[in-house]
Formats: sequence, C-alpha cells, structure tokens
Amino acid sequence: MSRGGSLPLPLLAMVVSAALRLAAGQPTTSSWPQDYPGMPGGDYSASWQGYFEVTEPLPNVTWPVSRSFAGNIGVQREGHPNNTLFFWAFEKTNGSLTAAAEETDEPWGIWLNGGPGAASTLGLLYENGPIHIAPNYSAYQNEYGWNNLADYFWIDQPVGVGWATADADAWVTDEDQVASDFMGFLDNLVKVFPSLKTRPLYLTGESYAGMYIPYITKAYFGMANPPVNLAKIAIGDGTVGSEAVFEHLPVTTVLQTYPQLIGYDPEVFQWFREQEHLCGYDLNLTYPQDGNFPDIQLVYPNDTGRDELVYAKKSASLYSKKELLNEGMRRYGKESLQARDRPNRVRRELAKRDLVGRANGTIDPWYGCFIYDEMIDYALNYTYPWSYYGYIDPTTEEIEGFDYYSIPDALNPEIPLDGSVFFNDPQAVSALHAPTSKQWIGEQEYYFLGGTEEDYWSDPSVEPMAFLTELATNASERGVKIVLYSGNDDSLISHRSTEVVIQNTTFGGIRGFTQPPATPWYADDGSFAGIVHQERNWTYLLFKDAGHLVALDKPANALTFLREFILGSNDTGLVTTEDGKKGVIGGEVSSLAAGVLPGQSGIFVGSGATQSTYIFPSATIAAWESYIVTATATQVVTSYAAARARPTAVLPFRPFERAKRIIGRIVEDVKDRWTIQYVVNAERIEEVLPTLERERPDIMFVASMWTPEEQQVELVLIAEQTIPGIKTFKIPSGLQVEKGPDAIVEFIKENLPSILDSPAPKESL
Repeated sequence: MSRGGSLPLPLLAMVVSAALRLAAGQPTTSSWPQDYPGMPGGDYSASWQGYFEVTEPLPNVTWPVSRSFAGNIGVQREGHPNNTLFFWAFEKTNGSLTAAAEETDEPWGIWLNGGPGAASTLGLLYENGPIHIAPNYSAYQNEYGWNNLADYFWIDQPVGVGWATADADAWVTDEDQVASDFMGFLDNLVKVFPSLKTRPLYLTGESYAGMYIPYITKAYFGMANPPVNLAKIAIGDGTVGSEAVFEHLPVTTVLQTYPQLIGYDPEVFQWFREQEHLCGYDLNLTYPQDGNFPDIQLVYPNDTGRDELVYAKKSASLYSKKELLNEGMRRYGKESLQARDRPNRVRRELAKRDLVGRANGTIDPWYGCFIYDEMIDYALNYTYPWSYYGYIDPTTEEIEGFDYYSIPDALNPEIPLDGSVFFNDPQAVSALHAPTSKQWIGEQEYYFLGGTEEDYWSDPSVEPMAFLTELATNASERGVKIVLYSGNDDSLISHRSTEVVIQNTTFGGIRGFTQPPATPWYADDGSFAGIVHQERNWTYLLFKDAGHLVALDKPANALTFLREFILGSNDTGLVTTEDGKKGVIGGEVSSLAAGVLPGQSGIFVGSGATQSTYIFPSATIAAWESYIVTATATQVVTSYAAARARPTAVLPFRPFERAKRIIGRIVEDVKDRWTIQYVVNAERIEEVLPTLERERPDIMFVASMWTPEEQQVELVLIAEQTIPGIKTFKIPSGLQVEKGPDAIVEFIKENLPSILDSPAPKESL
C-alpha cells in the first residue's frame, strides 16, 4: 500500500543525480515505515485516526497522559513512497484533535527542532512536550507541556531524521525540497485530521529551524491552495542569518553578557573588540535602520592547515560543530586549542593570556575572522572554571566542559539529553507505530544530496536572511505574523544576531524596528523574564537566564510566552502612535535599550549535576563594571532619542481612588528635583512588590503617581543609590496582597515627609 498520495505542487528537480552521489560514497541509508495491524487501506482519511491513536502503554509512563496520536505519514515524493515524516501529536482536551472540520477554529501548533539532523521528538522529551526523561532515564510529567494550550505536533523531519524514513537515494537536496516534502506531509495530515485544514496553524521551532521555517513559509506563500491555514511563525535562536552573522558577529555582545568567559579582563575584551572591528562585525544598529548592511564575508586564517579546517567547519551542520572543534584540538592542539599544563590549572587567579606577538591592528592570522572559535579557545585555556573542567576526552576525543548552548553551564560531564533509551524501547516503538527499519537517533549529521562531493553534509541553500524582506511582504499580505526569540545565555546563536536580522529586513514599509527593544516582560509569578518589542506584526522577545533550549531552561516562562505572544496577542512592548506621538505599551527602560542584558553571576560546575556555583571575586566584578561603562559609552543607539527618560516595567495598572488623592503633591515636589529613574506599572500591587523586593533590594523610595494624560497609576522608584542627606529605606516585606493599595498609601504617608523635607541635589541622578 502506498502512503504517498499526490500534491498539486510541482516537485523541484534534483540538483544532482542521487545515483552519482551514492557512487561517490554518500553515507545515506534506506528506511521505511512499519505497517501495523489494523492499518486502513487506500489514501489517508479520517479512518486513520484510530490506527494512529496511541493506546498501548509507554515505558515508565505511569500517570494519565492526554490522548495522543503517532506514526509515519508520506511526503508525496513521486517514486518514493518510503519517504515519510514521523509525528507525535497530543490533544489539548479529549477529542479536540479529532473534532469535525466545521466544528472548531481552535489553534494548533507544530514544533520543529533543528540540527540539521535533530529529531523534534527529542525536543518533546526535553523541552516542551508533556513527557520528559530524567537523567536516570525515568519518565516524568512535564506540567509545562505546550499541549496544555493547543493541540500540538512534534514532527521529525526532514526525511531520514529521527523516525522519519527515506530511500537512500531520496534524501533532500536542499531547503526547497525540505519545504516541498513538508507541504506534502501536511496535505496528507489534514486528510487524517480534517479540522486542521482550516484551524489557525502556529509553526514554531528553534535553531536550524531558522532555515526550515522560512523555507516552509516561502513554499506556503507560493501555493494557490495551501493545505493549512498558517497564522504565525515563531523561531527561537534561529540560524536565519549567515554563519558570520549568527556565530561570529555577536562575540563581543556575548562577552559583555558573560565577561566570565575572559575572566573580566579588559585587555582581552579590547582584543576581541579590535578583531570585531577589523572583521566588519561591529555593525551600527539604528532605529529605524539607515540603509543596507554591508556584506559580511568570513576571512580565513593565513595558515594553510587552519584554512582547511575552518573551510570544513563553515560547511558543516550545527550538530557537527563540536566534532569540528574537537578535530581542531586534535590537529592543532600544540599551538592553539590544547589546554595548558594541568598541574597549574587549580589556580583560580589564572595568568592573563600573553598577547605579545599576536596581531596588533590586523586580523589574527591564526583565527582569521572565526572569532567565536577564538573565544571558546580562550575560555578553555585561560579562564576558570572552563580551564579546569574543560579537556579532550581521550576515548571520544570530544571537547568536554563547555556548553555552546548555555554559557553558565560548565558541568563535565553534562546532564544527558538522551531519548534513545525511551524511543528505542520495543514497547515505545510498538505503541507509537514507529518504523522498525531503523533506530531512533536524537541528533545525527544530515547529508544533503545537493551538497558538493567534498562537502556532502553541507546545506547548499542560501540563508533566509537573503529573502526575508520578500517573505515579510508576503506575510503582511497574507496576515501571517512573525515572532523571533532568543535565550540570553546562548553563545552559538546569540540574540545580537537575531537583532541584526530584524534590522536588515524591511517590513511594513520600514527597515527594521523604529525603536530599540527596551520593554520588560514578566513571568506569571511577577519576576522579570526578559525583553519584548513589537512593531508592524513582528515580535522580538529575549529570555533572561535561558540558553539555546529555552523551554528546557525556563519551562514556565516558555509556556507563558506561548500563551501570551504566540497563541495570544499580548501587546506589551507594542509601539503605538496616537495624535502623532509615539509610545510603547508597557513602557521602556533606557538601560535595556543598550542591547546587552547581563547574564547570571554564577557559573555552574559539577559532574553530571550542579554541585557548586563559581562566582568571581566581587572586586573583580566591580572593576569590570566600572570599566565597561566607559568602554562601551560610544555604543549609543542612533536615529532615536535613547537618552530620554523612560519607565521600566510593564503591566497595565488599575487606578485606585485612595492613591490618586496624594498624587499631585508627589509629582510637584519630585519632578523638578530628581530624575525619576524607574517606573513599574502593574495590574495588581501584589504582583509588583515581591519582584521589587527580589530584584531591587536597595531601592530608596516607593510612591504612586497619577498621570492624567494616560489615566493610570504608577509606582515610582526614585534613586536606586543613596543620596546624601536623604533618608533611605527598603521596601517592607509586609506589604502583601491582602493589604492592597491602602498599604502603599500608608507607607507613602509615613515616609514622604522625611524625604521631601530633606535637602535634595539639583542635578539628575
């Protein structure tokens, strides 16, 4: 029986002959879907729902799980019925996925992991699925599964990845074929679940999905009658730009976020800034963006051996990056990457790297413009704890002790993310109607048939940044919204690269955002969660204390993000214009507009689990903070009045009559004497106070301010630092929800006289 079907979309011609590629030694293999008892005959239809339903028990899953469906569905590749994608879908509520087509307009979502070669079902087990696997390989319930908010599908793709199957001579040639296969799969999927054809689809993913999703979206826009109703795309830490843009260009931003990587050393930072400038990575982001960015070309090392290595690295997948760095350590370790003499590694005050004889005013001949690799090299050799825990495993010859995806994670070995024990269990294979012709692999090197014989693993497709303006135009015409988000702790695909991609793209007739992202957003518990900015149907969001795998590091906040900014329409951070005057819903914070959100202070160390946290000496940190303010003083946002006073926080606040009665005096007595540095808006006072106590324990003064034009009450925090002659005090922890706004008013009444009657400096703080 054929699972292929037919898709009314012209198939793309193969770039090269698959037979010739195989003759040249292409390491692809054949696999095929398994036909289980009860499989319907004929083409896909709603009668397949019962076949795909997961009814058998899953290994170690001992709690009730929402109804799910799983199996392989063909991609409609002519002549290749064995080419399928694998899906595992979980319902939001019982029956929500199998509802009749005319009975629901509820949203549904798809999650794609990257690689290329990473199974999305791996993301299910460790990021945003309802079933998670512990380090000891036991299963446990994830209360933050994304199916809590919508019917959600995790899809292994392209063909050959995870439990997706493919003929050996029919792996994809390029991203256009990835998209063609995906549309063929969707066309068959909606035959099985008819309601999905009209329900709004939210296509989400991370990492190399920054390649997949734009190409899939481009294919969608090119179809007269697409099989689904695409509403929004969301890409996290995505490879939307070129390698130079997503990997090397952001290095100094990474170092400002985590100066621990260079031991808070100003000289080393200046070295990287010089290399950044010489390589053309120091782009000036303006709001809106003035003109096109110059083309950024990777400059290769002068050394012929190094040049050969980095050429291979440039062509390789993200998954193989660690292996390529390992190869560098094996081949060139004596001169560059090999760790220093280990008897001295226990010293925490490590000697500064000797820069004598290195490039001075010229591009480093050893690294060229591969400055991301140089940053890792430096950390592994000269900065504790990476220099202590990082080494080459003599058995596997892999670099250990440096996590590209989460900078503060220096664990060695790392906490395992291994779904193979679960998925290759015969019980799971049978329950999920998985293929028996292959083993499930969570991450593998993917081989594009369109690559050259020398670089058969390379994706020959141009990066989406090259056609993103055209994609944005089509998205605007079709009402498809775009969300790009990043984890602040990710070193490999830093948020800076995402910001560059946005400012390089014209959408809504304007290039990039018109104002820099500077609005905080908050978690459900009231804690500061990161930065959000929205303009013209584009949303950018940065996660505080999260790395490349956002839903792994911050599961609760990721679910809030899904609810509010992907499935929902939360307008926090939205730029508005009223009577010719611009504003931002939720306000802005001037310090957040600088483009650097400080990372975590501690670096996690241990073996397989965090056993301790290393924090640099306070004097070292203080010296760095004093230095960096001056060193980056010229990094000013242009084409925007960044220096104007802005409020800090976010949520709409219900005005209280009692608070309003004393507002006039506060405004008149304060506004002309001190700069109001921080403002927090909140729907309920109890949401604000715990956050302030936790995030700002050194606050001097809290008050309420009535702004007649905006008809809102705000909490005003005046002077984060002590002012001579002014009484200081902290926010009392006793102001809790049950005391409400009256407690704030009484607090102000008691303390206002001592502040207003004291001498106050005339200059701004």
